Amino acid sequence: MTATVSSLGAESTPISGTALIIGCGYLGMRVARAWLAQGRTVTALTRSRADELAGIGIVPILGDVLNPSTLRQLPQAETLLYAVGLDRRSGRSMREVYVDGLKNVLQAVQQAGKLPRRWIAISSTSVYGQSHGEVVTEESATMPVDDSGQVILEAEATLSQAVPGAVILRFAGIYGPGRLLRREALLAGQPLIADPEKWLNLIHVADGVRAILAAEVHARPGSIYNIADGTPVTRRDFYTYLAKLLNAPPAQFVWPPSNPVLIEEANRQISVEKARRDLSFQPSYPSYREGLPASLAESA
Repeated sequence: MTATVSSLGAESTPISGTALIIGCGYLGMRVARAWLAQGRTVTALTRSRADELAGIGIVPILGDVLNPSTLRQLPQAETLLYAVGLDRRSGRSMREVYVDGLKNVLQAVQQAGKLPRRWIAISSTSVYGQSHGEVVTEESATMPVDDSGQVILEAEATLSQAVPGAVILRFAGIYGPGRLLRREALLAGQPLIADPEKWLNLIHVADGVRAILAAEVHARPGSIYNIADGTPVTRRDFYTYLAKLLNAPPAQFVWPPSNPVLIEEANRQISVEKARRDLSFQPSYPSYREGLPASLAESA
């Protein structure tokens, strides 16, 4: 892969061009709906959900990032959102999906001369490894403590080398309707294997969509941004509040676990000052106290 893009631009006015989504899942589907509402043409790569996507107005392309022959149909797009996640049912490794799959897509669009003007990639704050409650900015050291964080960091490096203008959004934990952390365990009254005093960093999925739309317009090419609500919360406070909203038994914790493999090292507070400054990003749900009730109401 020798072709590169040195300047994927970002204007200060709304974008009107075509959009391509690779990874049209929990987050990507909501971005697609937002772009469709703007009157844009949205195409998405999917392995099996063509009818579902077509039903809401998305142009589906049947394909798989791990099957290069299926990527020849990818169209030219003004903006490409790369939000691929691991489907554990696929039997493929995280490195295969995140790194090899990305390389296949890069090769396909480069060989076809179809590099988008804007490439926005969804990454994760798991690339950081701070474990003492530190405040973490985009300038903080990336030293993942687990294999998944290392793979995601490798994917970031692969993209940045091939497409220097790509914008990388490092998301905190995404929650929202239908995706509430440990909900079933709380309802069942099961103790949670977690250190209740360690920090959680979160972002409501609707605010995740807003961050992507803001990045498309305002992000500086080649930049990295942390995306979170800016209100870190201890696991004790989060799960206590969620249990109350669910009318579940009070949250209980088991720590440390009897199995040392289950010990989670990460413990940090994600700063979002750069996104606030550069992207004019202000979440509608500035903390879990607003986001959780809204998520439950929408799920009802």
